[in-house]
Amino acid sequence: MNEVRTLLEKVWICKDTEKETYYRVKRDIPNFQKFLREQMGWKLIHTENLLKLEKIPAHAEAFMGIEEFTEIRDYCIFCVVLMYLEDKEEEEQFLLSELIDYVETQLKAYMTIDWTSFTQRKSLVRVLQYMEKLQMLRVYEGRSEAFGAEAGQEVLYENTGYSKYFATSFPTDISQYESWEDFEAADFEEVQENRGAARIHRVYRQLVTCPAMYWGKNSDPDALYLKNERQWVAKYLRENLGGNLDIYKNAACLTLEEGDVYGSVHPRDAMLPEAVLLVCAEIQKELKKRKLQKQENECIYIEKNKFIKLLLACRKKWSEGWSKEFREMEEKKLCETVIQYMKNWMMIRVEGEQVTILPGAGRMTGFYPEDFKIK
Repeated sequence: MNEVRTLLEKVWICKDTEKETYYRVKRDIPNFQKFLREQMGWKLIHTENLLKLEKIPAHAEAFMGIEEFTEIRDYCIFCVVLMYLEDKEEEEQFLLSELIDYVETQLKAYMTIDWTSFTQRKSLVRVLQYMEKLQMLRVYEGRSEAFGAEAGQEVLYENTGYSKYFATSFPTDISQYESWEDFEAADFEEVQENRGAARIHRVYRQLVTCPAMYWGKNSDPDALYLKNERQWVAKYLRENLGGNLDIYKNAACLTLEEGDVYGSVHPRDAMLPEAVLLVCAEIQKELKKRKLQKQENECIYIEKNKFIKLLLACRKKWSEGWSKEFREMEEKKLCETVIQYMKNWMMIRVEGEQVTILPGAGRMTGFYPEDFKIK
């Protein structure tokens, strides 16, 4: 088993619930610590009870959020709950009513908090259940979801102490930051004196944490490093994570072998990835017919309504092979679902009414056999 992959897949490894995994990864640290430090530039937190790899990406991407959260409010509440636990001792118990009073006090200057609102209570429940899942909280008496059904429900929690390891420590004051772009800008300013190491970290992080790495110009410094050092980059990635490094004119990606994968995978045996493979095949057909034009940067620019027409035509053509859910799904929902999936896998970018089809959409296609309709 690959221990670096284990650290990548998990937020952290707690000894009290994953004792065997904890000790297996701990024993292997000397074998991969240099790779994490020198190539990735990541910090490995190692305590008596917990192992955590701080997986800071090269660039922020939309798919990197917490999957369980659906509203910005969820993240705001989550941050405040982390603040609340910061003042609690390990194994200290507290009541939900105490916590919600604290959350309301801290957030009232930034947003309206009304616990009689079902959607706001559900936000808090999502946060609490996520923290239970990661063992930052332990329910001693009651159920978190009961608060979602009715305000005033009481729950007794215990602080495990793990929450203090969730947030990343920053070397500078971030209180004036207003967006993720401020964090990236600060990182760039900090590493001006050590640009070589920063470039190495960016390249490896992008290849490891994202479906693809793109560049617009051949003079891009990260692309130049990758092309010049491709043998070493491929070697270090293969030795520590497996897979092959594929480099194209304006893109690169780490491709894993079938049967030797980890994390979220595309394509996989499900209807949505299958539909996306068919959409990608249709894009490539349109390209060969010169109905779509590829630009110098290997991207295709198309109006959003034309992209939607292509998507719907694809369903009409192959609907007999699609699941009942996707055959009967409303057009708007289908388009939103497919577009979001392709955005998450960095196959397209959507900016207003324009869709940019990225090189990643040309790497894989799907098709049904010639006798598909007959059978």
